[in-house]
Amino acid sequence: MKHYLSINDIDSLPDWVDEAINLKKDPYQFEGLGKRKTLCLLFFNNSLRTRLSTQKAAMNLGMEVMVMNFGSEGWALEYGDGTIMDKGTSEHIKEAAQVVSQYCDIVAIRAFAGLEDKIKDEAEEVINGFAKYASIPVVNMESSVGHPLQALADAITLAENKTKDRPKVVLSWAPHPRALPHAVANSFVEMMKRQDAEFVITHPEGYELNPEITQGCRIEHDQDKALENADFVYVKNWSSYTDYGKIVSKDPNWTMTKQKLGTAKFMHCLPVRRNVVVEDAVLDGTQSLVAQQAKNRIYSAQIVLKKILENL
Repeated sequence: MKHYLSINDIDSLPDWVDEAINLKKDPYQFEGLGKRKTLCLLFFNNSLRTRLSTQKAAMNLGMEVMVMNFGSEGWALEYGDGTIMDKGTSEHIKEAAQVVSQYCDIVAIRAFAGLEDKIKDEAEEVINGFAKYASIPVVNMESSVGHPLQALADAITLAENKTKDRPKVVLSWAPHPRALPHAVANSFVEMMKRQDAEFVITHPEGYELNPEITQGCRIEHDQDKALENADFVYVKNWSSYTDYGKIVSKDPNWTMTKQKLGTAKFMHCLPVRRNVVVEDAVLDGTQSLVAQQAKNRIYSAQIVLKKILENL
């Protein structure tokens, strides 16, 4: 595996999940693999779990880690070919990617969607630009349209908590005061399409995700109907895809409550707005898996880095 840009870069999801769970039992069993190797983390957007978990994963493998908050510390990058750089950008991604490649062995990048230009966001200028011009492997720590490290952590969490061979898993939209990207939802859907599970996506009309990603999935606009007999409920907000980046509803009736959850396990990628996306009783209850999901971010990143290191 050269890069990890999408959940679809995984050749066998069950095998990776099993390996990650094994790593979790003894995180330092491959600590010599990354000796004298350096991971560079480039953040164009804020982070808590992604930064700390990926750094911890690298440390478990014996790697050195460099971190740069590119949005506030780096030069403004230009991505276009043939551009006359006489405006706000100071450095072209061609040079930036080549330079970073000389300083480290793997680069991991976090760059959110702008939610203003769908074509630009789906072009993934940052992550794809580095993958094109860097001479080292690139890891996606959340891009405009995907969050494959989170989706892999979610797959690990599902495997650790399922009590039947084919569980029912529901992805439910929830209200939020801000317009949020589609990345987490997209990668979760792509991951679930590779699971043996009954999978349902539920959201108000107008919040359909990219139909190319959700093709073949059951979509239900009645949240109560979707939640019937659920084993896992993954709650996440996202903005409109059709009316790109817009908030078309803040309906509080979609907030996840303990009553709606029933006996299902609750999942969310965090951070989460309490009593907007989900009520306190759910987050603080015994059915919440959010802390376990966050811990599993270490092992999703670690298995990805291990696979890459084994091929360097």
